[in-house]
Amino acid sequence: MATSTPHRIYAMSFASVYPLYVAKAEKKGRTRSEVDEIIRWLTGFSQAELESHIAAKTDFEGFFAAAPLNPARNLITGVVCGVRVEAIEEPLMREIRYLDKLIDELARGKAMAKILRTPVGA
Repeated sequence: MATSTPHRIYAMSFASVYPLYVAKAEKKGRTRSEVDEIIRWLTGFSQAELESHIAAKTDFEGFFAAAPLNPARNLITGVVCGVRVEAIEEPLMREIRYLDKLIDELARGKAMAKILRTPVGA
C-alpha cells in the first residue's frame, strides 16, 4: 500500500511565510496588527504565543498542532489557490488554506468583523 508524501509546506517554518502574509496585507493598505489579529483569531494563540512560534521557526505542522483552533473557522468558505477551502479533506492543508483565505480577504479590503466571522449585532 502506497503512502502519500506529506506536502512540503508542512515542514516549512511559519516564520518564513509570515512576512509574506504581512507584505500582502501592507501592499493593500492593511497592517501587521490586522494580520496578527487574524492569526490569533484562527489559531487561538495569544500575541506572545504567536511571536514565540515565529521566533522558534515552528513548522506549519507544529504551529497548527499546538493551536487551540477557533471552532468558528468552519464558517470560512470560498476559493483560495483554485480550491474550495471547505472541500479540502486533509486537515492540516485545510487549516493552512483557511489562513490563506483570511489573508486574501484582508488584502481585498474586507471589514475585520466579516473576516473574523463576527455575528451581526455581536
